[in-house]
Amino acid sequence: MVNSERAVERSTALSLWSQVIYHLPMAKITFYGGVGTVTGSKYLLEHNDRRVLVDCGLFQGHRELRERNWQDPPFSPKDIDAVIITHAHIDHTGYLPRFVKLGFKGPVFTSKATADLLKILLPDSGRLQEEEADYRNRHKLTRHEVALPLYDEKDAQDALDLIHVCSNNGLPVDLGGGFVASFLIAGHIIGASLVLVEMAGARSFSGEAAPFDGALTLPTVANRDSIRFLFSGDLGHYDQPIVKDPAPPPACDYLMCESTYGNRLHGDVDSATQMARIINEAVERKGPILIPAFAVGRTQEVLYLIRELEDEKRIPVLPVIVDSPMASQATQVYNRWNEEHDEEYASILAGKRHPLRTGSMTTASSRDESKKLNDMRGPRIIVSASGMMTGGRVLHHAVRILPNENATVIFVGFQAAGTTGRRVQDGERQVKIMKGWVDVNCHVEKVEGFSAHADWKAVLQWLEGLPAAPQMVFTTHGEPDAAQAMAQHIRDRFGWTVSVPEYEESVELV
Repeated sequence: MVNSERAVERSTALSLWSQVIYHLPMAKITFYGGVGTVTGSKYLLEHNDRRVLVDCGLFQGHRELRERNWQDPPFSPKDIDAVIITHAHIDHTGYLPRFVKLGFKGPVFTSKATADLLKILLPDSGRLQEEEADYRNRHKLTRHEVALPLYDEKDAQDALDLIHVCSNNGLPVDLGGGFVASFLIAGHIIGASLVLVEMAGARSFSGEAAPFDGALTLPTVANRDSIRFLFSGDLGHYDQPIVKDPAPPPACDYLMCESTYGNRLHGDVDSATQMARIINEAVERKGPILIPAFAVGRTQEVLYLIRELEDEKRIPVLPVIVDSPMASQATQVYNRWNEEHDEEYASILAGKRHPLRTGSMTTASSRDESKKLNDMRGPRIIVSASGMMTGGRVLHHAVRILPNENATVIFVGFQAAGTTGRRVQDGERQVKIMKGWVDVNCHVEKVEGFSAHADWKAVLQWLEGLPAAPQMVFTTHGEPDAAQAMAQHIRDRFGWTVSVPEYEESVELV
């Protein structure tokens, strides 16, 4: 009888507890991209009936990933109150025009430099989508009656009209509905940000429901001003050229940490030594050099290094052709936002020199100018997008350069699984480009030190700056092995709780 009374007492108490929990405002995060892959970053925060999406990236790589871009999102864009963008790269922003096309009408918050870059990147992405659909229709490569673009240039412009700019100085920005965001320099590319999101009015529980022993102990409710969730975005490594080092991480309850290089280091040989060797060997063979490079970030770093090597007489002055109008526009953005420049870059600009111009450099702006590069002979360096050889002008150069035994392809950044760049880098002797198979006979080189992503040691160095241990860390934006390895590095070094989330997984934040 006593046990029965105690059971009733426990049941009643737990019922009251559940009512308390039910009426408290709950917060959660759901992972709709950037997990199990380095593309498609989308993280949905929900609190107090408000929904904020952090990043809105395009999936790239394997077909099953790319097909997600065409599927209806697992939540309605019309129900999203705001979007936060950590930086301009397409794997973090390229879905935004599609999102707007599907009904999103809220504000998009991002840094000033990122907003400038998006004016270049998103319309270009829209044009590429239209050109791809047109190409498939003309060559009857579609499985449907008519191939349509994922979105077009007008959709991109509609997305740009929603942007609200923020400073990368840590000052809080009110997103409405109890959400506040602060942007800090991430050091990845110009404008790249760490973003601290604070959700006001959240509560947490302390204590646990003890096994019934005659004196039931219920959890106590501890009021807090907010839940603080820090997003690393893409984190840059230390001492890289052009941009400042990542800002120290502010205190947070939860932290999302990128893990692109979670299982690798950039190597002991510095990128300048590697690049000088590769270029000089290519000159001896009198062959062309093709460098697939993202128009934003990587192209600027490549040009900066080539100029330095020329200044130091470590390589001869070669014709350098930047076959990317977007890269040329992005370079202007880099020079404009001088508050993010490191000291060396700023000092070169102060001396009235252009840090990103080599001794013999031209830009191919039009298609005709790009085609004329086919007539060039002798050693030359062509820098062209896309960085993973997934599209763009670089493919037209690759068709001619990959079969050439005297030519060289230099990879200067991460190549995602399933991309043409990854297949070439991994040693495949034939790759499919556009509608034909191309032999790979050229020299294939990789310069690891160029990556704008922190390797796992640099990530740990950055995490050491946290004022206190977060309640939980999530490792994202990495292929499965890399994300798991980064998680283990964090556990081993700090003893923190670390989760490797899966696609569409939700986690309650308390």
